Amino acid sequence: MTMRLLLKFLLGLALVWVAGFVWFMLTLPGPVPAETKTDGIVVLTGGPGRLAHGVDIIRSGGAQRLLVSGVDPVVRPVDLASELDVEEDLFACCIDLGKRAADTAGNGAEIAAWARQRGYTSLRVVTAADHMPRALLELDGRLDDGVEIVPDAVPVAGGAISLAREYTKFAVRRLIGLVESA
Repeated sequence: MTMRLLLKFLLGLALVWVAGFVWFMLTLPGPVPAETKTDGIVVLTGGPGRLAHGVDIIRSGGAQRLLVSGVDPVVRPVDLASELDVEEDLFACCIDLGKRAADTAGNGAEIAAWARQRGYTSLRVVTAADHMPRALLELDGRLDDGVEIVPDAVPVAGGAISLAREYTKFAVRRLIGLVESA
């Protein structure tokens, strides 16, 4: 009898996961209009297209400054400027490298500290569409009240397995948050 109950529980859990995954896929954010302006831009490292998109926004005057969060500590600004084909004066005036974050939770803390230090009231968050829900979850509660977040997602680079992995990370983080707030 207990084996049957265990199987029902596991089947129910699998159905909840599948339903959540479908919801996740249907609600993934997209890009925002190019003319959208914010005080700052934050780019979470880790995937293709993110940094280039952030640099395009800062070049077009879409924000005052750009924070690249989660940069490897050995990366030098001059190396990144060269790799992204960014003029040194633009890099010097308007792009900050955040080197304290080692994961998405660390990105949230690093971004909140950067925005608070500058007194920003609006941030454009640039990351992959499938990573955006978890990134926003990590920012929630860390930013000062009244800071507007504008999610600006770049296309997902991975396939179905990558999406399922990211959804699972999001679901686990969401459950941890619910338990902590209870």
